[in-house]
Amino acid sequence: MTRSNTVTLAILCAILTSPLRGEVIESTAAGFLVRHTAAINAPPATVYAALTDGVGGWWDPAHTFSHDARNLSVDAKPGGCFCERLPDGGGVEHMRVVYASPGKLLRLTGAIGPLQEAALAGTMTWNLLSAGGVTTVELTYAVGGFRAGGFRDLPTVVDGVLRGQLARLKARVETGRPEGGSR
Repeated sequence: MTRSNTVTLAILCAILTSPLRGEVIESTAAGFLVRHTAAINAPPATVYAALTDGVGGWWDPAHTFSHDARNLSVDAKPGGCFCERLPDGGGVEHMRVVYASPGKLLRLTGAIGPLQEAALAGTMTWNLLSAGGVTTVELTYAVGGFRAGGFRDLPTVVDGVLRGQLARLKARVETGRPEGGSR
């Protein structure tokens, strides 16, 4: 086993010992970075399918504009939209897909939810790593730009929302129900 494989295995083992971890990695006057990891008892292809094709089955409806997660869709190809249909025939583009590697990685750009109202840009990456029948999902979201009043508690709020979303994805994949997550 090479040194890099040993290091990778050690990192994965550390991640796998905790089913769900997250934190605000950095927060400055210019932006912030949050990261979450979860060990999901399913192969990467299953997790990726839930992440993309099944987003409406696990995304918290409280964090949608229509209050109905079934209105969400992810077109998992470069230039594809993470979008939401609105009841009046309108819609919302939450993020744009910039990198899609089925079973491995999904990267999107955009400012989600109330972040859209500010001059912010964000990059969200869902990285899937497989080891021993378990898929470790690492979710990162880096946000930067101008926001009137600064960022203050925004990184903590975003951190909590994304922690809940990842917990709901894990619960949906493992149990068929998203109710394991928090808001």
